[in-house]
Amino acid sequence: ILEMEKGAARVLSRILYAVDGYDLYGKVAYPKAHSAEDVPDIYRLATASRGAFINPALTEPFGLTIIEAAASGLPVVATKDGGPTEILDKCKNGLLVDPLDKKEIRESLIEALTNRKKWESWSKSGTRLAARHYTWEGHALRYVRAVKSMLNSWEKKTSRKLVKSKLPTIKKLLFTDLDGTLLGDRESLEELMGVLKAKEGSIGLGIATGRTLSSSIKTLREWGVAVPNIMVTCVGSEIYYGLPPVQDLAYRRHINYRWEPERVRKLLGGVEELELQPESEQREHKISYSLDPDSGVSRAEIVRLLRRNKVAVQVIYSHEAFLDILPLRASKGHAIRYLAMKWGLAMEDILVAGDSGNDEEMLRVSNLGVVVGNCNHDLDVLRDDPGVYFAERPYAGGILEGAEHFEFFTDERSPEDE
Repeated sequence: ILEMEKGAARVLSRILYAVDGYDLYGKVAYPKAHSAEDVPDIYRLATASRGAFINPALTEPFGLTIIEAAASGLPVVATKDGGPTEILDKCKNGLLVDPLDKKEIRESLIEALTNRKKWESWSKSGTRLAARHYTWEGHALRYVRAVKSMLNSWEKKTSRKLVKSKLPTIKKLLFTDLDGTLLGDRESLEELMGVLKAKEGSIGLGIATGRTLSSSIKTLREWGVAVPNIMVTCVGSEIYYGLPPVQDLAYRRHINYRWEPERVRKLLGGVEELELQPESEQREHKISYSLDPDSGVSRAEIVRLLRRNKVAVQVIYSHEAFLDILPLRASKGHAIRYLAMKWGLAMEDILVAGDSGNDEEMLRVSNLGVVVGNCNHDLDVLRDDPGVYFAERPYAGGILEGAEHFEFFTDERSPEDE
């Protein structure tokens, strides 16, 4: 466990604590290690003992393990998000659950394990339909048909200049807040941009800001900064790629989970101390208020009010003035984790930089966090966090200082280079 990545070590440790806490010794198997060759036998052993496979992840972009279980005749209980919804629709081999609803998970597992008729039906249909829909030949045929359809409708002559994305090839990603972090000092900004230009084949740039897309692009142009590879805007509720900007619609669907904006507006409309920000600051997945710190109402009180009424949201307070209500799955930190998973980057390869309270959550989820020298006191709570470095230099200079501290721009040498 000590040699694992931080996230994996934390998960396995919690499992071991749970085994001890509930006295499950002799009832839970957790192989210390297994090879790829062992995996089919593990699935088949579970099938032979009339078990079930569960994947309760908050988000599952594809769901390879669910297809493996289906192909092995093992019924599944899986998260009602992303790939599993398509797989279970095609394979008819189990139940979808809300990963935050323990009762629903418990009842679905009991159903899968005790209803013999359904278990047999799910097992047989999973094996048969996984072979139909998820073999290489079937996938290749569908892919070719889809490409041909797109080519037939493509306009061969277009005046739009298409920019090839570098995301599939980059090895590291620098994510920074915009105002007060990346922007603020032209000299250090030019220095940082020069470093990134030299590393553009291996290191990408992303911004995570409270601004809207149009406001972000306008501000970047005013400072002479090209549009970055990724833009996380509106406090983490929207993601865009490249120029012209293309929105990540999968993320938009992902964060729509349990989002009830009308209920939020109705509940918070009764709090006199809250004032809705202008319409230009309101978005599909962001409701923004102004809150004076001297009003007597705190963020904690707003959170309690929403939780008492069973409204699951993110409540972000920054600059001692702005209160943003986002869906449960939306925030700068959640967006960065989503992007890391989508583009195959480890969190250890993503450097995050910020200066204020609405950056706190993304700095906490990062293993390489940098707080620039001109930061607000909101971030003093992170000073004891070993994964967060407090720079002395302000603005982009602080990002450079933090990158040097973490050796982020240092290239790993291959054996051939030595």
